[in-house]
Amino acid sequence: MALTRLLTKGLFSRPLTEPAPPIEEAALKRLGERLDVAARLRLGRSLAIRQVDAGSCNGCELEIHALSNAFYDLERFGLRFVASPRHADVLLVTGPVTLNMREALLRTFDATPEPKWVVSVGGCALDGGLFAGSYACAGGVGAVLPVDAHIPGCPPAPEALLGGLIALIEANTRRSGSNR
Repeated sequence: MALTRLLTKGLFSRPLTEPAPPIEEAALKRLGERLDVAARLRLGRSLAIRQVDAGSCNGCELEIHALSNAFYDLERFGLRFVASPRHADVLLVTGPVTLNMREALLRTFDATPEPKWVVSVGGCALDGGLFAGSYACAGGVGAVLPVDAHIPGCPPAPEALLGGLIALIEANTRRSGSNR
């Protein structure tokens, strides 16, 4: 009897989901199109990103993953995540670099073809955050790899991630003095 009541309640009640986050669609579209144009000018193609978790708490990964969900759907702007560093333009590294991940991070960096950029994401990737000084932590990403840009936040919102990628590409385009 209790099971019948539970099933009936489940059939006629609203789902227990959270409402979608407030997204200003026009601002998101402008950010995405700006990133797409900058990537095509600099690379001649869309931007391929290899994300590496070097020891994070998974907060940054959740925000990075949100870039691909139905609300942001950033593949429409040419931003795509790739499984292999051999296909990547950008290494997006999160977390403090643990000693166990240090070698894997270095190998991933070596496997990524030129031109490549390293972007550290989150407070822990900057200087180790709460884990700085730990016996298991090598420090921030900058202690292991040359970092081209840092996206602050704990964790940074998807809009901040987009803004950081745009700033990276635009800064490198200005530095090289060319559009290609």
